[in-house]
Order: sequence, then C-alpha cells, then structure tokens
Amino acid sequence: MYDVIIIGAGFAGYTAAIYAARYNLKTLVIGKELGGMITESSEVWNYPGFQKISGIELMSKFLEQAKSLGAEIVADDVLKASKDNDVFKIETRQDKKYEAKSLILAMGNKRRKLEAPGGLEFESKGIHYCATCDGAFYRNKTVAVIGGSNSAAHAAELLSRFAKKVYVVYRGAALRCEPVTHDKIKADNKIEILCGYNVREVKGSQFVEKIMLDLPYKGSVELDVDGIFVELGGIPNSVLAKELEAEVNQNNEIVVNANCETSIKGVYAAGDVTNTPMRQGIVAAGQGAIAAGSAYKFVTGKSSPWS
Repeated sequence: MYDVIIIGAGFAGYTAAIYAARYNLKTLVIGKELGGMITESSEVWNYPGFQKISGIELMSKFLEQAKSLGAEIVADDVLKASKDNDVFKIETRQDKKYEAKSLILAMGNKRRKLEAPGGLEFESKGIHYCATCDGAFYRNKTVAVIGGSNSAAHAAELLSRFAKKVYVVYRGAALRCEPVTHDKIKADNKIEILCGYNVREVKGSQFVEKIMLDLPYKGSVELDVDGIFVELGGIPNSVLAKELEAEVNQNNEIVVNANCETSIKGVYAAGDVTNTPMRQGIVAAGQGAIAAGSAYKFVTGKSSPWS
C-alpha cells in the first residue's frame, strides 16, 4: 500500500514525487514515457536555472532527484484506475496491480494528429511528430512544420539546421510563440512563415511529396515538401480521470482548484492534463509540488507538511 501513486513522469509527476518523498510519503511514480514529451526537445531555454539544456538531460535530473529521495519509479502504462472504499486501485499494461491512499494524475497530453486527408496514411512515411528525433533525415531537403505555437517555432529552428528550406504553416493570423523565438525564426533565411493557411490534403506516392493548401501561395495551392512535422498541440490524457468520475471540462481537461484538488476526494491532478491556462514546464512543476502537499494533508490529516 502506497501513500500516493503518481501517474505520469514528466515535470508535474517528477516534482510531485520529489515533494511527496521529502514528506516521507511512500511514493510510486508510474509513467508510460519516463520524462514525458519534453524529452523530445533538443534545447530547453526557459526553465529557471539553466540557460540551455536538452529535455532528456533536464528530466534525467528530475528523475535522479526523485529516486535519491526514495520515490519508486516504474516505466509502465496504467490501463485502469478505480476506488474501492478508501483505497485506490491501479492496473497496468504489464499486469501489475498497485494500491494507494491517494492519487496524483499527471498524465500530460497526447499529440494532436493532422486530420487532413493523407494525415494518417503518411505517418512514418514523411509525417513526423518529433523534430529532434527525425530532423536529421531531412538534410538538404524541404520540410513543413504545421502549427504556430512555441513547439512549432522551436521545431522550425531545429529543422533549419538540416533542411535547405522550412515552411511554417499556421492557420492563424500570426504565430503564437514567444516574441524572442519568433524574432529568431523570422530572421532565419531558410524559414518561411505562412500564416492564414490550412493544410487541405497531404499527397504522395510511397512517401510525402506535397501538401495542398486551402488558399494559393505564390500562385499555387501546392507546396512541394519532402517531410512534414506536426506541432498542433496536445489533447489531455484524461481518460483515467473520467474512469474515476472526476470532473473534466469541455476541453477534456481535469478541473482542479488552487490546491490541485479534483472533484474526487483523495485525487489530485497537475500539469498539462489540468485546466491550467499556461502549459509550461515550470507551471506543471509548481502544480506537482502543490498536489504533493495536498496529498500529504489528506493522507496524514495534518494541516501542512511542516506542522
């Protein structure tokens, strides 16, 4: 029996584990992908304390700290979460079963797919979701990044180191990335920004060859590309919350209050899976710390971890 089981092993999950372990709670972290989606980032520029660090290195530091404090870390996929009286029960893909007095849900997001015709057909045949993983395959080739957020801008910046040409295609009137990042990619003569365009279709024979736009660009709706990198944000991984009958909003985000409490007693949530207005690693880490403190109060009955 654990005092707290944390589902998810990214910024929120690891931070919750660090704090819970420091509060002497028997702590287990179960993560399908240890480190979360940030491990796909070759460079993280906005996490305090590091001028620049790779996502893998940053999450490795989180992992090491959590383990050094006594938290148990398991790489596995939680398939079912339920509550039996006052005990939370967890079942995983590896046929493991765990029990806990409290839960912290920190499952983050899953990537939003490109829903245009050809979007699924050409996955792994020219359509990718990780510039860090697959960018080097496009040396001296032409690629398109679909999306307008920070992640899209960072992907474009990384890809420009390999590709001869990078198009950033975004349906909005202007990119939504941080101004400093926007200025950087705008100044890169390899990167061309196309705002106000949607991808209507992906075409090719065996592999991606072109994307069809909904409006003409330079006299044509066809844009010849060798590869496509999709950066359309994420969809909250809130299925387990629904199983537990915790409240989610119209965006499938878990609804939490300032203490990271869900609508279910003993269940807390943190990070990108919640209704937080800002999806950043530092915010997820902060929520993880709050959730651990709330779990401590619930499990021990004390007013705070320091009382």
